[in-house]
Amino acid sequence: MLRRFAQRAAGQLVQLAAQQQRLALTEGSLPATQACQAVSACRPFATNSHDLFNTHQQTDYNDVDTEFDFTDANYDRVAELLSRYPTNYKQSAVIPVLDLAQQQNQGWLSLAAMNRVANILEMAPIRVYEVATFYTMFNRSKIGKYHVMVCGTTPCMLCGSRGIEKALVDHLGIGVGDTTEDGLFTLGEMECMGSCVTGPMVAVADYSNGVEGFSYNYYEDLTPSAAIQIVEDLRAGKKPKLGSQHRSKAEPAGHTEGDTWVPGSNVTRTLQGTPSGPYCRDLDEPPPEAKA
Repeated sequence: MLRRFAQRAAGQLVQLAAQQQRLALTEGSLPATQACQAVSACRPFATNSHDLFNTHQQTDYNDVDTEFDFTDANYDRVAELLSRYPTNYKQSAVIPVLDLAQQQNQGWLSLAAMNRVANILEMAPIRVYEVATFYTMFNRSKIGKYHVMVCGTTPCMLCGSRGIEKALVDHLGIGVGDTTEDGLFTLGEMECMGSCVTGPMVAVADYSNGVEGFSYNYYEDLTPSAAIQIVEDLRAGKKPKLGSQHRSKAEPAGHTEGDTWVPGSNVTRTLQGTPSGPYCRDLDEPPPEAKA
């Protein structure tokens, strides 16, 4: 019990420190870069970074009187999602329907959006809130058109993800979990996204064109300068190269060191070639001990 109390108290102190730093930033008592660095220093490199407190923040655009409803086209999509489940298990569609609501609502879930989903699925609203606050794919506060998420799990971290994050923080002038003043970019953190062999990497969720134009893309084998170039290409309306920035697949072609791509010395060994062994014996032949 004492351990739980200590952990809770420590968490509250971290949240209070972050709140104070954010207040200093908004009131102008700290330079923007210094304040952003202070906010980042108060927070561990962990998941669910956009919604720092993960609680409902009452605002004039997100309260019980705010309205949300799906478009006709998205109601058709909701119907298609529900058709995948038995009629008495429509609540099973809560995650994909919430995801659809988030895409329509410019990348975040308002209280009204969650209530609408609860009404459609005939669920108690609290059950929908529980899902929305548990999964880090859902954002509970306003977000930029591009959600740039840096992978912070061990393989990417060992390959330089801290440098990627620092480069983006410095370039965008925001802390992790914050949004640029022009509303274009929100910088976030994410745990393993399954691209360990091509780390460090970032994922970018594009909410700039609603449900029809939504995309979720990986950019891998990044250097700090490559990460900056990707956000600048997005700012200019360009389409950055998807996947690895230096190889065509996950072959051992090289690795990143700081801001440099270092080609590998053994680039011919791939999963498309003949394995180097050791090989299994011929199972049609008796085992060696039987021959003896």
